[in-house]
Amino acid sequence: METLNDNRIKELQIIANNIRKSIINMLYEAKSGHTAGALGMADIFTYLYFEALKHQPENPFWPDRDRLVLSNGHICPVLYATMAHAGYFPVEELNTLRKFSSRLQGHPHREFLPILETSSGPLGEGLSQAVGMAIASRMERGIDKKIYCLLGDGELNEGQNWEAIMLASKEKLNNLIVIVDRNFIQIDGSTEIVMPMGDMLSKFKEFGWNGEQINGHDLIQINHAIYNAKNNKERPYVIIAKTIPSKGVKEWEGNYKWHGIAPSKEEKDMAIKELEKLVSSF
Repeated sequence: METLNDNRIKELQIIANNIRKSIINMLYEAKSGHTAGALGMADIFTYLYFEALKHQPENPFWPDRDRLVLSNGHICPVLYATMAHAGYFPVEELNTLRKFSSRLQGHPHREFLPILETSSGPLGEGLSQAVGMAIASRMERGIDKKIYCLLGDGELNEGQNWEAIMLASKEKLNNLIVIVDRNFIQIDGSTEIVMPMGDMLSKFKEFGWNGEQINGHDLIQINHAIYNAKNNKERPYVIIAKTIPSKGVKEWEGNYKWHGIAPSKEEKDMAIKELEKLVSSF
């Protein structure tokens, strides 16, 4: 396994911090959107796009690329911000989020931004799409392609997910990697009050998956988990990533009310200032 040295960890932390600043700015400009989950997943998206994914930003339709499906499409500000910082389109375009005729819709939409792998938003559908991609990919002989699917923990309330989870196990889709954002919030409050999910990892394993649970902000743990997932045999692999909603902005962290609201100018300025101070701690 290729380890991350201290210098590379610092580089990735700085990238994630810049992505968080972009998320806050674009949500402020849009005056609507989903803040908590987007900020909470910045470390994982940074690792995926700057370390894990086999992709070519300058050639986004490269046939041999890995596929990434964002099923909980409402956190798309983190997807857009990461893609921009990775070179898919100009960072300046991020401030068009949710504007009329913008390529950056409030939920990922391939008709507006064709370099996306899929449109998403209706919760529970992305994993079924990813399972289909994994089955199709396995039919392409000689191409080692991974299908990554990102899910929200509240999204797993949707029964369609569990049908896809069963099918993935039956088909032994070891090219499928699912990452669950286990942040314990959804729009109505705590996931454990709205619809208790309990031990998610055990549930996946009962359905025939391999997997592990990690701290979704620890780049060393993320690196190790993705390595295990890529080298997993026989079964699909799930990573339960425990994250802090609105990570990086102390006043917002863990508060479910930030699931679906955008910051005011004062809140935006405070958050950017706090994130800029964080850089010295990396």
